[in-house]
Amino acid sequence: MKPNTKPRIAVDAMGGDNGPSIVVPGAVRAAREHGLSVTLVGDESAISTELFRLDTAGLDISVVHAGDVAEMHEKPSEILRRKTDTSIQVACRLVKDGLADGVVSAGHSGATTACGMFIIGRVRGVKRAAFASVLPTVKKPMVLLDVGANVDSKPQHLFQFGIMGEVFARDVLGYERPRVGLMSIGEEEGKGNVQVKEAFDLLKASSMNFKGNVEGRDVFTGDVDVIVCDGFVGNVALKLSEGLAMSLGKVLKRELLGSWLGKIGTFLAKGRLKRFAKFVDYAEYGGAPILGLNGIVIVCHGASNEKAITNAVKMAGQFVRSAANEHIKEELQSNQDLSACA
Repeated sequence: MKPNTKPRIAVDAMGGDNGPSIVVPGAVRAAREHGLSVTLVGDESAISTELFRLDTAGLDISVVHAGDVAEMHEKPSEILRRKTDTSIQVACRLVKDGLADGVVSAGHSGATTACGMFIIGRVRGVKRAAFASVLPTVKKPMVLLDVGANVDSKPQHLFQFGIMGEVFARDVLGYERPRVGLMSIGEEEGKGNVQVKEAFDLLKASSMNFKGNVEGRDVFTGDVDVIVCDGFVGNVALKLSEGLAMSLGKVLKRELLGSWLGKIGTFLAKGRLKRFAKFVDYAEYGGAPILGLNGIVIVCHGASNEKAITNAVKMAGQFVRSAANEHIKEELQSNQDLSACA
């Protein structure tokens, strides 16, 4: 699809804890507010029931039936081997066949990843696709990748993650020249294990706006726009951040509501507290994109609400409109002497 045309996003309507009752309204809202075409994939009867309750006049909404669902207890390999008609498989085949530009799913994350990689396939030149997570900072959102797609990565893979993260931050988040950092145990050049040291040299020699090593404490400062790490480190960092945010929220609620004085203060600071809640709300960012595939795939939290689905579909549309995959290819080409090693 050419830039500035109307992207078509295939949405796994059966995914998530609440299925069509949340996914369908969220997808329809995205189509209305962001000028997108949406194909809802799943049980046609269940989807039609939800669409009947919504105003879809003038919207480009279609339905593709899928007779099966990727169950959470099933291994991704079993789903790919034994099933052919799950909603996530059908959605990914729409992209492969050129009938959609991207996929959004709040369903089985492992199955979504596997279908993206084995049905849609990788962008030419990309050796490892990567999970990216958009995280809030004290300044503006930043991109952390990889956060779980690859637990063992070579230095050259980290280099490619940097390229993909830079393009995503520029094309989707709108940062003019994203600053890229490499996760390590110290800011100084030469810190880290062999993998990180070699990745540092590649990133430093590239055309990227590389700012050097960053430490875990730097993730939320907003001093860089992209942080590169392998999937093991990234997943631990992501889960630690999620756990800390939940714990702080509980502690804050306990302290504020633990006395009559705290309750008065809470009432007076109600507006500020709402802004803080919005700041840490995952729904603001929609989901985690899988970068490096021949079509954007966004994995949403299973408990995603309507807002999260809307924002995930919006993000997918922006990825397509900006021709991010073409730009990833171009960046790989401009750094071909380094990326060819991957």
